[in-house]
Amino acid sequence: MPQVKFVFSKKEDLFNIWETCRANVYGHNFSSFMPKSVLAYCRKKSYNQCKKFISDYYAQIYSSGQIELFVEAANKSWKLIGNEYFRRLNKITGKSLSARTIYAYPTLASRCPYNPKKPSFMVNFFASMPTVMQISGHEIMHFHFHEHYFENVRKKVGSEKTRVIKEALTVLLNLEFKDLWFVSDKGYEPHQKLRKVISKQWKKDKNFDKLVEKCIEFVKRGNKKDVKQIKRK
Repeated sequence: MPQVKFVFSKKEDLFNIWETCRANVYGHNFSSFMPKSVLAYCRKKSYNQCKKFISDYYAQIYSSGQIELFVEAANKSWKLIGNEYFRRLNKITGKSLSARTIYAYPTLASRCPYNPKKPSFMVNFFASMPTVMQISGHEIMHFHFHEHYFENVRKKVGSEKTRVIKEALTVLLNLEFKDLWFVSDKGYEPHQKLRKVISKQWKKDKNFDKLVEKCIEFVKRGNKKDVKQIKRK
């Protein structure tokens, strides 16, 4: 089973805060949740121009010791569910992740991006621990899709629609994993029709490969609104 390690990286956090000030993902304006002074300072400046300002703005939180406690709690919480999460993911997809270690970085921003090449993802420091676990499951499911499906699907429907499928498939977290963290994966508004299709199909036939093909069929025939892609995550 892969190991998930929650660690804090100030460098990763500062960059994400700066990037979030200009982020609009699948129609969701994450920048609207940022402090107005940070948003105003960072919106039209480079990262190098902003990182000291951001560091000073959040200095009290960085030095409070709370982030270290958050990391400790997240690692303990994941230890309780991690093996079961991966067992279920392997079972429902018939495939396993090759990654041995996945890093999870707390962020003070509202946006939690991921990097399948590292692999790593971010979790919201201000979120409840059940939500942190749900975010973790969501992002790890993306890694699985990237490793086993993304390229083949991309050849059939293109990158934008492939990312729509990747995001919509996380509705399975509500059907097969919710008892691990007790909160729902809501998804993005433009993907709700496809999420309903996925839920209906999964309840009829729990075959993940067939489910992906069903998603491909849907985005191929869907109108522009159904597969709306605002900006890559």
